[in-house]
Amino acid sequence: MNEISLSELREGEWARIVAIDGLRHGHMRKKLLLRGLLEGSIVRVISCRGPITIEVDRNMVAIGRGMARKIRVVRV
Repeated sequence: MNEISLSELREGEWARIVAIDGLRHGHMRKKLLLRGLLEGSIVRVISCRGPITIEVDRNMVAIGRGMARKIRVVRV
């Protein structure tokens, strides 16, 4: 498996979240969990312009690039 960060995906690509770096900070973990982003989630990139917009569990979520760089994924 070739892990990359979520920020490296292109529009339309699907991926599975395998790890989230920096989860020692409870605030970031809570923000991601509230958005449905956790290990094992399947996401699709909707837009890479501005904040990264992804689809997860039929919901659209926009996250900043800094946060997206901490989410490790594999393409599916």
